[in-house]
Amino acid sequence: MVKFIAGPTMGPASGLSWVETVLITVAGMMTSVIIFTSKRFKNNIPTIFKRKRKKFTKKNRRFVGIWKKYGLFGVSFLTPIIFTPIGGSILVSYLGGGRRKIIYYMLFSAVFWSLIFSTVFYFFISEIKF
Repeated sequence: MVKFIAGPTMGPASGLSWVETVLITVAGMMTSVIIFTSKRFKNNIPTIFKRKRKKFTKKNRRFVGIWKKYGLFGVSFLTPIIFTPIGGSILVSYLGGGRRKIIYYMLFSAVFWSLIFSTVFYFFISEIKF
């Protein structure tokens, strides 16, 4: 749930098959997406981050810039690579987008990147001898 790349890297190390690794990686990302896009979490975001913060920080501007440039699909697609599943889920949930659309786009992204990363780690990295 925390780091997307951990699933495909740890799958071969723990003796899981390629299919099991893909399924567990997708399930881990989707678990965090479902938790962090829930109404209960979304309504409590202001209370979770209660301390006073600057509204226009460099980090906030970067998030808003990415959102404006790529939209919901782009941020969902980039979540496993740039953001963690938790960070991407909170970002798209907080900046907008319906929960159903968020889950759909994140599922697409999770399946796509899980297939790519698992394939690379199972069939290419295992051939390299260090």
